[in-house]
Amino acid sequence: MGAPALNSLLAGHWPEARPTPRADAAYYCAHLLVPVLSALCASLWLMLLGGDQWLAHQIYSWGGGEWWLRKHLVTAQLIHPGGKYLSASLWLGCAWAYGRTRSDPALQRWRRPLAYLLLTTLLATSLIAVLKAQLAMDCAWDVIGYGGQRPYLVLFEARPSWLPRAGCFPAGHAGSGYCWVAWYFFLARTIPKWRWYGLAGGLLLGLTFGVSQQLRGAHFASHDVATLLICWLVALGLSALMLRSAAGRS
Repeated sequence: MGAPALNSLLAGHWPEARPTPRADAAYYCAHLLVPVLSALCASLWLMLLGGDQWLAHQIYSWGGGEWWLRKHLVTAQLIHPGGKYLSASLWLGCAWAYGRTRSDPALQRWRRPLAYLLLTTLLATSLIAVLKAQLAMDCAWDVIGYGGQRPYLVLFEARPSWLPRAGCFPAGHAGSGYCWVAWYFFLARTIPKWRWYGLAGGLLLGLTFGVSQQLRGAHFASHDVATLLICWLVALGLSALMLRSAAGRS
């Protein structure tokens, strides 16, 4: 991107044309209907047709009948706490940039997109934390056959009273990565041709954090699918409220 174009973006010279109803319908079909149906199909296979157990069994067997990466340096000490610090650092960086927009008139038009990014990531991770506390689902390492003593229960299945509390659904650590799928909508509003890089970045962070936790036995794959869907729906919903423009529909 050349200097004139970059200066134009910094000055806030972005397209403001409204999308047509047909374009709006196509947009929400691609960004709402397709992701929800895909997540539902994946969850059906994982939770009800044995996909969760099959994937967990492959990892557990690969470790010789144990979660050998549960306390590994990379997964337990680098990716797990390091991922939290990385996500928190990204959020603080966005907060700093938002603060700059309050004092620099040339950056004023970045204020709402940055506010969107801050609110979306905060709301998505907070919602996941609330659901983890309310939905009593076990970690993979607590389930019979994978080193634990508890039965495998699917979402909303009646939980026996003798089982202790659990809080492994949705996947919180993966959420600290997947919440950054909001980059897609942020960039669609500001620099549309970069929006796919934003989506790839958020997905890569979430996959890295989520797969690492699955390798440790902390989560089943369905936990990550639910987390990704939550983060996507929060990002989409807030983008409709805060970033309505032609750029956001491209």
